[in-house]
Amino acid sequence: MDYKASELPSVAALSFLGDAVHGLYVRRMLVGRGLGRSGELNEAARALVSAEGQAEQAARVLPHLYEREHDVYRRAYNSGHLNRPRHASGADYRAATGLEAVLGMLAYEEKAARIEELMRLAIPQEQKETEIERS
Repeated sequence: MDYKASELPSVAALSFLGDAVHGLYVRRMLVGRGLGRSGELNEAARALVSAEGQAEQAARVLPHLYEREHDVYRRAYNSGHLNRPRHASGADYRAATGLEAVLGMLAYEEKAARIEELMRLAIPQEQKETEIERS
């Protein structure tokens, strides 16, 4: 179900939900690739779930967003109350927050197929393989 913008939770809440959705997708993908030890899994996931990694993923996804998804992305990107970690640039953190908000909105609206579609665009097969080889 598509909610009106005024019916959706705040972009901060959507980003919070989207962070969990993104992390679950990455972890499920890594486990599906055969990694079994927690150290290997954490190492492989680190680059994909970081603000820098998510910013790269957002850049891949942006051209494919629907108008209302792009509106949520933009609102989250421009929100002024972000608590950026020291190791991430402001631009990377804002882009990561935008991606998380879109994923959060889709999760809130129970659109699993669209989440899967965007995440496949966000993390191409060759990047998945590279991250696994690094671990």
